[in-house]
Amino acid sequence: MPTMTFTEALSEQRWDDHRYYHHSRINQSLHLLSAISFLGAYVLLFVEPAAAVLLAWLVAMPSRQIGHFFFEPKGYDAANQASHDYKEQVKVGYNLRRKVVLMSVWGLSPLLFILSPTLFGIARPPQDTIAFLDRIAFLWFAIGVSAVVIRTVQLFYLRGVQAGLVWFIKILTDPIHDVKLYYKSPAYLLRGEWFDPIVRGEPT
Repeated sequence: MPTMTFTEALSEQRWDDHRYYHHSRINQSLHLLSAISFLGAYVLLFVEPAAAVLLAWLVAMPSRQIGHFFFEPKGYDAANQASHDYKEQVKVGYNLRRKVVLMSVWGLSPLLFILSPTLFGIARPPQDTIAFLDRIAFLWFAIGVSAVVIRTVQLFYLRGVQAGLVWFIKILTDPIHDVKLYYKSPAYLLRGEWFDPIVRGEPT
């Protein structure tokens, strides 16, 4: 069997992610909000890094994960002939269990500065609210980068270097791809279409 090219592997990961995890039009619409927020964060990163990180973690990430946790069906996927447990096992990136761990680390991380404003003697305590938010933003940026790098390296060992690099590029470019894929989802939702008929294998 011929080896897939990088582009083909990227297309496959994107399609699998879409068909397995984006049946709900609410989830798709929240991904659109998330994608626009992430794109804004990408721009802000070059002028106001702290604001970029806060936008990413306080708007883009929660809206993205809320759709998966609360609106995406968890039953048997008849269109793809796959159970929820199977999809969780084959998920290339962060499945729901890994996302719970990541979001818990994010949510609890500010406690570090409450327990030790000096980070156990590493830094000076923040002098005002802006300095405190800057420090939290730096910590959240480190968590985000670490989450992507750690999973990429894991995939090197689990599925090969190409699979890891493909996922890395997919994660970075997902906001652009999600806008292209889901920009019509809010309109479908307003028309009363709760699920994507193509993803669910229903007639259009």
